[in-house]
Amino acid sequence: MKVKEKVWTYRDYLGLNDDKRYEVINGRLYEMPAPTPWHQGILGNLYLILRNHVRSKGIVFLSPIDVILSETLVVQPDLVFISKDKKDMIKDRIYGSPDLVIEVVSPTSYYRDRYEKFKIYEKAGIKEYWLVYPGERAIEVWVLKEGKYELYSIASSEGKVKSKVLKGFEIDLKEVFDEG
Repeated sequence: MKVKEKVWTYRDYLGLNDDKRYEVINGRLYEMPAPTPWHQGILGNLYLILRNHVRSKGIVFLSPIDVILSETLVVQPDLVFISKDKKDMIKDRIYGSPDLVIEVVSPTSYYRDRYEKFKIYEKAGIKEYWLVYPGERAIEVWVLKEGKYELYSIASSEGKVKSKVLKGFEIDLKEVFDEG
């Protein structure tokens, strides 16, 4: 006899009384390990650069921040951009699909970020998804076209990537990956 696994909801997640970080993906609860200093340095660089560019266009949130896509789908992207015209989705948490999300991929999150969240964000209608690969010093920018993600911009080791959602936004990999 197979034991039925619990289907986790956002309400169940809120009921946890610990300080750990979690995501609920398709009714499954995932604990998220603390990020490495390298991960946080890259994330900080991205946040500052992006925030300075979007001040008049919307707001950028840095993780941890809950993005509630449904009762059984709660994610915590590393960075979230929400345009001014969608600011009503910002309450005690973010309810709905942001315009752009960024995930800094770690060895423990590779499959979830590259495959599971890729499909989730695509299905949720998130217009742009960035995957940042610290080990490769690479960034992929995926944009939604007719309901499917299409690779829009990519750079590895050196060069720049650009955003479609944020017109005129381009970022040099040196600004993201350099520690100085």
